[in-house]
Amino acid sequence: MTTIFEKIISGEIPADIVYQDELVTAFRDIHPLAPTHILIVPNKAVATVNDLSEEDAAAAGRMLLVAGRIAAQEGIAESGYRLIINCNRDGGQEVFHLHMHLLGGRRMGPMVARN
Repeated sequence: MTTIFEKIISGEIPADIVYQDELVTAFRDIHPLAPTHILIVPNKAVATVNDLSEEDAAAAGRMLLVAGRIAAQEGIAESGYRLIINCNRDGGQEVFHLHMHLLGGRRMGPMVARN
């Protein structure tokens, strides 16, 4: 099954793309949780972190490098930002195409809610 992210990567669905190369694509989240909320995804469909293989190492590393570049472009690198990768349902993953959230532009608060 094709995910919404695959359709964004291919250009089938429009998105506010802030970065794209042969390995990864980054675009603004349509339901932002912070002033800056950008999703960074590998162009190859990988469902979860658990599904990464050695051949995906370059794309996984590029996701982190691109996050730093985008944070600088967005003016949030110095003040700080958060990177989040959710894995599977209990981890909060909603779209089963690996993706990293880049959040910033305000103080983020605690990493998870305490119960």
